[in-house]
Amino acid sequence: MNLPNKLTIARIVMTLIIIVVLLFPFSAMGINIPHIFVNELIDIDVRYIIAGVLFILASLTDFFDGMIARKYDLITDFGKMIDAIADKMLVNSVLIILSAQGFIHPIIPVIIILRDTAVDSIKMVAGSKGNVVAAIKTGKYKTASLMIGIVLTLFYDMPFELWNIHVSDFLLIIASVLSIISGVQYYTMNKKYIFGESMEI
Repeated sequence: MNLPNKLTIARIVMTLIIIVVLLFPFSAMGINIPHIFVNELIDIDVRYIIAGVLFILASLTDFFDGMIARKYDLITDFGKMIDAIADKMLVNSVLIILSAQGFIHPIIPVIIILRDTAVDSIKMVAGSKGNVVAAIKTGKYKTASLMIGIVLTLFYDMPFELWNIHVSDFLLIIASVLSIISGVQYYTMNKKYIFGESMEI
């Protein structure tokens, strides 16, 4: 269990804490969660601020575990597997919860999860035939838009909400569009591995 893998495990633990913070029935248990009122109009539930901070910390572990693994040659098969699982747990669980609680439209997690499932399948098939599928720029832009959009949503889109500018919604829509585009690109680049080398392209 090297340092990058420990960071990945920490991301999974933080994800589980985020899920508990957002879903645990505190009010039913008689626990009053503080609220912050901004301009006497915006009612901020502190649970989402806590989840937002944890989400940022978890996202940073994703950056550092990969950087450390590459720099010190600590890349392992277990690390690759658990890192992919941790990424999906963090992002997909938060997207589903935000959708269920009415913060974002359900089509966003549907698009993101379907795209990731398809791309992961493409990578698996290509990898089984000896081809390593590298990340593409569209996918990286999608991830950046998605992560920032989620953080802003958890922070009630502050401070932009003060001016009634829905930056988080815009970023999540952009991420959804880029998800579709990058998914198509991954398919186009690797369809010869999916249907066989002899396929006419």
